[in-house]
Amino acid sequence: AELGCALGFLHNLGIITVCKILLYLFDAGHLRLTDFGLSRRLEQGARAFTICGTIQYMAPEVLSGGPYSHAADWWSLGVLLFSLVTGKFPVPPEPDHSNMLRKVRDCPYSIPKTFNPALTLLLTELLCKNPAHRLRSLERFKRQTFFRGTSFDSQLLQKRPVELILQLKNHPDRPAIAMRGLSMDYFQNFDCDIFHSPTSPTDIIPI
Repeated sequence: AELGCALGFLHNLGIITVCKILLYLFDAGHLRLTDFGLSRRLEQGARAFTICGTIQYMAPEVLSGGPYSHAADWWSLGVLLFSLVTGKFPVPPEPDHSNMLRKVRDCPYSIPKTFNPALTLLLTELLCKNPAHRLRSLERFKRQTFFRGTSFDSQLLQKRPVELILQLKNHPDRPAIAMRGLSMDYFQNFDCDIFHSPTSPTDIIPI
């Protein structure tokens, strides 16, 4: 719901998004969008042609080089929701755009039968290959059965802590998971200890 509101707000400003989504543990577990370096503003009725973004999240019309519009963002949201629920992408990523486009166009993704009908409908409408028929507006997003009983008031959404996310903050193995795959060998040429550097401006000692 928060992400849908954010997309709706940005689209009202004409912005088509390429950004990162953060789960902000220090702000009651709410979403924050960041890194808009590849985003752009489209005039009403305008279309984009630049291929940019993370390949497995790209809508078919983006992979083909356009033209595309804000509807591409709703496809990316569908991919994100699918991967959050299943732990995998609806179409496995390919190393280049042409192969990925062929897979997205030709290989029908399958929605697990264990999904409830409301979630299945939401994903089906977001992952519609034809952007003209795709769920591509906040108003239509709000009307989905999946969100029945959910408030889309941004103030109310921000006031309610996201308990599931906050539980991750205090999970006993969180420090170990954060360090997984890291080796101090990668950082031997750094002038400071990045793992024990000051965490706030008040901790910084002037030279």
